[in-house]
Formats: sequence, C-alpha cells, structure tokens
Amino acid sequence: MSEKDDMALSVYGKGSVSDFLDDLIVYRGLNPCDPRLPSYAVSASAIGLQKGRLPRKHEDSYARLVVYLLEAAQSLTRPASKVKRLIYLGDTRLSDVTAFRNLCTAGSWDGLAFICSEDKKRPAELFKEGADDGSSLFRHVYSANRWSLLSEFNEQSQYLDFRADEETVVVIDLDKTAIGARGRNAGVIDQARQLAVQVTVADLLGDAFKLPVFLEAYGALNQPEFHFFTEDNQDYLAYVCLAIASGRYRLEEVVEKIRSGRLVSFHEFISEVDSHSSELPDGLDALHAGFYAYLQAGDPTPFKAFRRNEYHLTASRMGWLPDDASLKKILSEEIVITSEVHRAALKWKSEGALIFGLSDKPDEASLPDPEQVSRGCLPLHRIKSHIVGAK
Repeated sequence: MSEKDDMALSVYGKGSVSDFLDDLIVYRGLNPCDPRLPSYAVSASAIGLQKGRLPRKHEDSYARLVVYLLEAAQSLTRPASKVKRLIYLGDTRLSDVTAFRNLCTAGSWDGLAFICSEDKKRPAELFKEGADDGSSLFRHVYSANRWSLLSEFNEQSQYLDFRADEETVVVIDLDKTAIGARGRNAGVIDQARQLAVQVTVADLLGDAFKLPVFLEAYGALNQPEFHFFTEDNQDYLAYVCLAIASGRYRLEEVVEKIRSGRLVSFHEFISEVDSHSSELPDGLDALHAGFYAYLQAGDPTPFKAFRRNEYHLTASRMGWLPDDASLKKILSEEIVITSEVHRAALKWKSEGALIFGLSDKPDEASLPDPEQVSRGCLPLHRIKSHIVGAK
C-alpha cells in the first residue's frame, strides 16, 4: 500500500455490523440469529426443500429459502409493506451475482447489485455488466474496483428511481464486504482461517505434524484448478491436507490422481480413507471418525475443531488494536468494518429499507459456543472493530 493510498482512507471510530443489521443475519446453517424468524427446519419444510442437505449460496433452493426468510422479516418489521425491490452488496462476481439473480427470480423483484473488489492499480471504475436478462423486471449488476464507488452506485440508483424505502430489502454479504473488504483488508480474514487450520492440525497430530508438508499441500490444492475436487470447501481442503501432513498420502500422488481423473471427488477420497481407517496414525483416526459421521449426515462443516478455532482467531482480530495505531497496521492486522458499506446501510435503513445479512461462513466459525457465551464472547456481527474507508 502506497502512502498516497493510505491518505485516501481514514478510520471512523469503532462500530459493528449489528449497527445496521441488528441480528437479521444468517450464516451457512441458515438459522437466523434473530429468534423471531423461523429456523432452517421450519423454513425448509415450508418451501418443500429436501431434507438432509443444506443448500449452498449459488443454488436456486438457497434463494427460495432466503426469500422466505426475507419476507418473514418484512412481515415482522414492516407489516404494511410488501418487498418489491432488492439491493445486493457483495465482493465476488460469480457467487454473489448468481445469488443476486436467483433472489430476484425467487422473489419476483426488481434488483440492483454492487459487486466490488478494490484494485488501485487501475483507474477507478463503476460499470454496468452485460445486457438486461430479458425479463420484464429491472435487474442490473454494477461492478466496481473501489469501495468508495458505493456512493456513486447509490446516486445511480436514485437517478434510476430505484428507491431504498419500506418496499426495499438490502442484502449485504458479510465476509469481505461488510467486514474485511476484498482488495483492502480481506487478507486478515484469510490469515485467521489458515492459522486455525494449522493450530487444529498441530493439536491433532502433535509431534507427527509436519508444517512444511501441510503448507505445501494447502497452497497447491487451494487453487481454482482443484475446486471441483474440494468443492471449494475449506473443511474438505483441510482434511485432505491433514491426511497428507500425517504421512498417510503424498501430495504428488493425490494431485496426479485428480488430474488423471482417477480421483474425481472429495467424497471418493474420504471413502477410500475410511476403507483403511484402521491404518490411520494416532490422532487422525478419531478425527476421521467424527468428520466422516458429520459428512454422512449431510453437514457441510464436518471439521468442527477447525471451525471453532477459526471463530476464536477471527474474533481475536476484530477491534483489538488501540485507536492511535497506524492505518497501515490496522489494515494489515485487524479485520475492520467497511466504512462505505456501514455508511450506506445506515442511510438505507433510515430511509425505511430492511437490511439483512448473508454469510457463507459456517456457524461454528461465526458464533460463540455456550462456554464462550458465558465468558462474554459475541457473534462476529456484534463485535466492535475499527471502521475504515474513504471519505
């Protein structure tokens, strides 16, 4: 980060995502944090979802369930108004644009989306992607390379007479949008997750843990080329790297089998491990048994110990630095609130819009367990951290 870029950003005190969301947010388990809203089991039953598998963010069934929750939240907070419009804020073109379009379709809503990944190597640019989708409804996706362009996006929405009022719901992605903005502060989120994997694996394998071997495997397999195999699931990735770090498998062997088509899915890999579970080294056998049981039950977050460590290490990186710390230190060591998102969300909320949060982060990595609650630990969306952004 250059000195010029440092000067373009400022710290605006401290705040939390709950400043504009309250508890209107769902994490990967799709159980709303607000107890007034229906649980996943109730929502899934109401819309006829198949039991035994949580839908993922890119799927139509996920959008149908979220729309059900949004309409339930609207009935609670704005009973006189129906949702007609959606504003969506995210950071990833593929998953967030897909989720936005699916939500618009499931709700039969007009929509505007703002997708940003900060890139100061290029001139600032906000542009509308592609042509309209051919429906009779108004749906546009805007991409930006500066989070500060969110204000321009808001001006554009007003020009288009796209109002943020009591008939509008604003859906905001949590990770790398509301906190740890992509291209600006996201690395601290990744650092917490990677350290959580290392700590968990080291605890399990003890002296048998070979950190260089694990890191080599993690770096090699955490690439788009292998997403079809790991399903871009950090629990699956961590498990494969753990098996390699234990000495049970070699990285070269696993990569060769994937590339040659002799190993086509993570489920095939773990089934092969299970068939030789009696040969697993100490520490890995117990983890495998629990992991495999959760996986068979359809749990998308089967590596529970890793995710609980992720919660602790993520929460410990929020708001911990003194207010007089340098901006560079805050951005490199603390997960901060994105000022532009915080400011826009409060504005839209004051104008009557319903603000709702979505996160693909597992519940175990986002919410304290009962023992942590007793010690005063908070959900990630309620932890205060420094608010950083452009003026």
